[in-house]
Amino acid sequence: MSSLVLGFQEMEKTQLMLVGGKGLNLGELSKMEGIQVPEGFCVTTEGYRKAIEENETYHALLNRLTMLKVEDRNQIGEISRKIRQIIMEVDIPSDVAKAVTRYLSRFGDEHAYAVRSSATAEDLPHASFAGQQDTYLNIIGVDAILRHISKCWASLFTDRAVIYRMQNGFDHSQVYLSVVVQRMVFPQASGILFTADPITSNRKLLSIDAGFGLGEALVSGLVSADCYKVQEEEIVDQRIATKKLAIYGRKDGGTETRQIDTDQQKTSTLTEQQILELARIGRRIEAYFGQPQDIEWCLAHDTFYIVQSRPITTLYPIPEADDQENRVYLSVGHQQMMTDPMKPLGLSFFLLTTPALMRIAGGRLFVDCTDLLASPARREVLLKTMEEHDPLLKDAIMTLVEREGFIKPLPDDNKAPSPGRSHTEMPAQIENDPTIVSDLIKRSQTSIEELKQNIQTKSGSALFDFILEDIQELKKILFDPQSSRVFMAAMNASSWINENINEWLGEKNAADTLSQSVPGNITSEMGLALMDVADVIRPYPEVIDYLQHVKKDNFLDELVKLDGGQEARDAIYAYLDKYGMRCAGEIDITRTRWSEKPTTLIPIILGNIKNFEPNAGNRKFEQGRQEALKKEQELLDRLKQLPDGEQKAKETKRMIDLVRNFIGYREYPKYGMISRYFVYKQALLKEAEQLVQAGVIQDKEDIYDLTFEELREVVRTHTLDHRIIGKRKDAYKLYEKLTPPRVITSDGEIVTGEYKRENLPAEAIAGLPVSSGVIEGRARVILNMEDADLEDGDILVTAFTDPSWTPLFVSIKGLVTEVGGLMTHGAVIAREYGLPAVVGVENAVKRIKDGQRIRVHGTEGYIEIL
Repeated sequence: MSSLVLGFQEMEKTQLMLVGGKGLNLGELSKMEGIQVPEGFCVTTEGYRKAIEENETYHALLNRLTMLKVEDRNQIGEISRKIRQIIMEVDIPSDVAKAVTRYLSRFGDEHAYAVRSSATAEDLPHASFAGQQDTYLNIIGVDAILRHISKCWASLFTDRAVIYRMQNGFDHSQVYLSVVVQRMVFPQASGILFTADPITSNRKLLSIDAGFGLGEALVSGLVSADCYKVQEEEIVDQRIATKKLAIYGRKDGGTETRQIDTDQQKTSTLTEQQILELARIGRRIEAYFGQPQDIEWCLAHDTFYIVQSRPITTLYPIPEADDQENRVYLSVGHQQMMTDPMKPLGLSFFLLTTPALMRIAGGRLFVDCTDLLASPARREVLLKTMEEHDPLLKDAIMTLVEREGFIKPLPDDNKAPSPGRSHTEMPAQIENDPTIVSDLIKRSQTSIEELKQNIQTKSGSALFDFILEDIQELKKILFDPQSSRVFMAAMNASSWINENINEWLGEKNAADTLSQSVPGNITSEMGLALMDVADVIRPYPEVIDYLQHVKKDNFLDELVKLDGGQEARDAIYAYLDKYGMRCAGEIDITRTRWSEKPTTLIPIILGNIKNFEPNAGNRKFEQGRQEALKKEQELLDRLKQLPDGEQKAKETKRMIDLVRNFIGYREYPKYGMISRYFVYKQALLKEAEQLVQAGVIQDKEDIYDLTFEELREVVRTHTLDHRIIGKRKDAYKLYEKLTPPRVITSDGEIVTGEYKRENLPAEAIAGLPVSSGVIEGRARVILNMEDADLEDGDILVTAFTDPSWTPLFVSIKGLVTEVGGLMTHGAVIAREYGLPAVVGVENAVKRIKDGQRIRVHGTEGYIEIL
């Protein structure tokens, strides 16, 4: 058996680096009982290496290519073209040519063959590389086949293949090409079979695309395919396309496109019997490989031939369940405004903090809400909550609730209060006394100070016991009924105002203006406080110049040497002392905090110096406060003119006071939680430093890739299997590429919600209105807070905002996010700052381009691109 050429039957599972992904999968398929695979062989990567290993020009060009970035498109194109030319001109080594000739004579060198690329980084479980390298059909004769083997080798360096590798972090010099040479099948029909539905990701729904002739017509987009959906041995949907063209093999080699007879254009490519037979084959292949597959097939002489099977790499993983029942999982990230994946330590801390039934999938948390949905009373409460967090979540859940037989209903248990209320009912009674809030805050702060003192004496296993104990204290504070009553009273009062003022005075969203500049909102104060830091620095040009060139995080040490440096440093330290535990994605304890990387704040401070006059923070707050007071007076005066006006005005005044006294507290519990997380983190990093010194881990941040319990065990035993860390880091990179669904079922089906809206302008992009007003401006699409280069009057467009984004809100005039609801952080702060805002806008960062002029309709909930 030569290592230069291997027949499909001769390959072994371990030979990925010899035969590439496509070749390896064909080898596996050809060994399956009852699966027809056209016979063939692979020219292994050894042949490719032999052809290029001595070529110095090739290696020099490859080194140049390795230095480039995705943005260097012109240079990539030029170098790739030269490498392809070299490969095409290199002689195929004689022993490779001999081995190919030998195998062809065994299969019949008079036959036609398909010559297909099979890269070592291809058809992998995490990166498909689909369509990156070339395939040639109906090649006849040894010389032609050898020539097309060179063409396949060269296609490893098409521009698209090179850029794809760069984007996915593959080293060009470590990717090799094998070439599959396979007997041609001249099919009456061919296509692609997905064993999980590519649209909804439902693992129980199998999807078949089919057309006449060779599959190239479908893959290249030349014709529309028939599409059949099969679930549990039953065809549940079929769409027959009009197929005007098909590609067929020519007698003397190559392919041609032909017109299909008019009477055949609208007929189904496959019969029902054939569809079901193909579906059964698909399920067998899926079971063999142990995961959903994307399968290329063709039909000739009433026999199905399989010419390729690869894993479907785009599916979101399913949260694991304890039983076989239908389950419904809600994304925690969409409620917490953080849809990035979390590291294992971050996940385990969040799990320790929450009482909800959680599952992990794709590095993200999901709540299993099946039992809540099965009880009508508890379902109503859940839907009400979801409406405030993210209406698209609510709509997606309703789709499943209304699907017959999907959720088995429990008898109505009537344990839960009904959240629905008529507009005349008053929200839950709570004493309208601002000291309730100050007492809650004081209790939280005292508790954190005690924690900071007590944790200093703890280390080793005792530290882990102490943290677990303290998390119970954190939970008491987070889930204190008095605390929930405060902000629920404010949220209910806000809904009450909007409902009643709309009915009585015909004005929408009146509570938005009334919520501006409320006292005691820790998050909006944080944004204004950074304007005060800018005020301290503004008089010192030397400091400003120094900050514009800062790269390292120890920049504060150097500051004191400059005129005004001590003042600047003190102001930044004071800010970090109060807010330094915050950062983007802060619910993940492993994320880098501002105190750990203060350079994050520099662009925002410099932006504040550029965009604002001194004392702008106080003026901004006072302006918002005056607008709210003016709106209050105006509403009360108008109400008094109505029948029964005095009573309506009195009720409304009580509601306004509830909103202004209590809505600011909405942001505090999370601030308290994140403050505690940071104390825990600093203590754990001290343990990590000791593990580094003892040689147990290489880097202190390696602890982020362990769960809380695993880390506790490593600290106790000083032993660790390092492969775990490597695997987790690789998994995290994969999770970063996934888009988490709002709602996913135990079948893997991703259920999306939609806004039911009428009367929107034709080109409008719909979202959820969360802060009133209409604003026009330049869209700044920003995915990373540190990249923010904002000018006064810009509109921020981003995927999600958590409290760490608030300092940017002072510079913008409007907000658009992909995720969010009425009571999520971005919405609360937008109302306080008086910024028109629309959230929950699907794919906003792709649909709106950076620099476009847009109009945000914060009252009606849509965006126009101008």
